[in-house]
Amino acid sequence: MRPIDYFDRGAAKSPDRIFVSGNGNEFTYAAAKASTEAIAQGLFAAGFSVGDSVAVYSPNDPGAVVCIFAAYRAGGGWVPVNVRNAASTNAEYMAYVKTKWLFFHSSVLAQIEEVVPNLPDLKGIVCFDSDKTPYPSLASFCAAGAATEIPDWSDPFGAPDVVFSRWPTGGTTGPSKGVEMSNRSICAMLELGLQHYVGDDVDEIVHLAVAPITHAAGVMAVVYGAAGGTNIIHEAFDAKAVMESIQADRVTNIFLPPTAYYALLDEAKSSDYDTSSLRQILIAAAPVSPDKFREGVEIFGPVICQCFGQAEAPMIISWLGPEVVAAAANGEHPERLKSAGKVTSATLVGILDDDGKLLPIGERGEICCRGPLVTPGYFEKPEATAEARKFGWHHTGDVGYLDADNYLYIVDRKKDMIITGGFNVFAAEVEAPILALPEVLECAVIGIPDEKWGESVKAIIVLSAGQRLSEEAVIRAVKPKIGGVKTPKSVEFWDEIPKTAVGKTDKKAIRKKFWTDSDRAVN
Repeated sequence: MRPIDYFDRGAAKSPDRIFVSGNGNEFTYAAAKASTEAIAQGLFAAGFSVGDSVAVYSPNDPGAVVCIFAAYRAGGGWVPVNVRNAASTNAEYMAYVKTKWLFFHSSVLAQIEEVVPNLPDLKGIVCFDSDKTPYPSLASFCAAGAATEIPDWSDPFGAPDVVFSRWPTGGTTGPSKGVEMSNRSICAMLELGLQHYVGDDVDEIVHLAVAPITHAAGVMAVVYGAAGGTNIIHEAFDAKAVMESIQADRVTNIFLPPTAYYALLDEAKSSDYDTSSLRQILIAAAPVSPDKFREGVEIFGPVICQCFGQAEAPMIISWLGPEVVAAAANGEHPERLKSAGKVTSATLVGILDDDGKLLPIGERGEICCRGPLVTPGYFEKPEATAEARKFGWHHTGDVGYLDADNYLYIVDRKKDMIITGGFNVFAAEVEAPILALPEVLECAVIGIPDEKWGESVKAIIVLSAGQRLSEEAVIRAVKPKIGGVKTPKSVEFWDEIPKTAVGKTDKKAIRKKFWTDSDRAVN
């Protein structure tokens, strides 16, 4: 199986069902399939080769989704491009992965004109929604390939080594690297997704995508597409709009990063929308406060779930299902609310020390994994690939431990550890009790320079609307729970916490304010 074969299975099941809709535009499965075929024909007519990098530069839009799926059909390595990034950042990454084909939305024309001169490998540029730009329209591009056949580039094994995507890493600890996701790794993820995100309830799936389609939301459309589900796309996250859509569109599934999930909880507490259609609110991309898990179960019912993965081992290294979250919220194994879930069936997780030694149950070390989810490596970065694969394991860069039931617990990013007075402090351990305070909407904990302690623990807090809280009150509430070493030495209240282009808390940006005059970001 190739990724496009999963979509074709959904199209065969539900040709007349809406595959993707948004911004006043929609495609049925039959129409989307026909469009992907026409675009793939256009690519091959223009000199495309299997494995070429294909970028889609667009805000969330149904036409962009169709172009992404056309890249899958042709055998291109999809290059996700987030329009929330600076054009120069996108140009640097697209040049690095040798982008040869570029599809874009007319709303980003100014960025395209800045990017294109910096892409030396580019062979073709297409505007997929307008014929009023200086570049060829999608209609003309497809017309030029109408007589061209799409070659059968698969094989008896589903072409497992063909590159599905050249996916940028988060870039929160340095310039993005291009993760070469193969068909083998992404199809392992799709099978796990069908098992955990869909399960046996395959009828009338409605997936609401509010995170960028250049992130997990784009890949999840393949999962729900395999089941013949509908994908509704919003341009950006807005808590009220999400609640309205859940009620009006009978949304069954939604993926959110924790920051958006917390905002949705805040909106739900002050509204009265019908959310009975929900089957899953999936939270991923960062750890979640146990108290926010409990609150979600109280408000939305037994639909809250979480998964852990990364571009190098996509999406589902571990899975914390709705039934486990609901049971834990009601007092059955409550500690599991602090976990990232149980290691999935296709994955082997080991906790390694710095010398590559496997650590016993309960001991903290780097979370490493093996199995078909693990991707081949980084595009043209053999040294970085070798570093991530030391000791015969893939190293996630996250610190955590396993319990006796194979539940995985993440305590922080390995590189985000705060060392204060010689003691290791993991930010997630400090953030959890702060997020449990009813006045707090968001929190980020970092280490800042301190003459006495080397680094001191600092909390950046965003309060819920209309709430008040003092620095002293935060420290007083947290100290009995986590002790003096881990308790923040200082607290600041901000109107908002910086986010990366995919909605994660950007600690690199937060640290800049406090480490500007230092020649390194550790003490």
